[in-house]
Amino acid sequence: MSAAERVRSLDARGLLCPLPVIRLQDAVRGLGDGGLLDVVATDPGVAHDIPAWCRLQGHRVVSARQAGPDFWFRIEARRGRGPSAAASR
Repeated sequence: MSAAERVRSLDARGLLCPLPVIRLQDAVRGLGDGGLLDVVATDPGVAHDIPAWCRLQGHRVVSARQAGPDFWFRIEARRGRGPSAAASR
């Protein structure tokens, strides 16, 4: 499988809090460990909310940038790591 095939995308433009994070959560469920998800959203709250959610869930923000009204993130799914994994043991 090529690198491009491993990257999924989520377009959350136009959605307001908490919907971008809810859609992110749903999309990450479908990824295996190390899977990548590109997310684009327009709600300025995602600049804080998405990195915070990733930190709490044990996933990694590979990159984050803003281009005009769009906030872009690349998320790496990590299974069995992070605070929520430790709490479930």
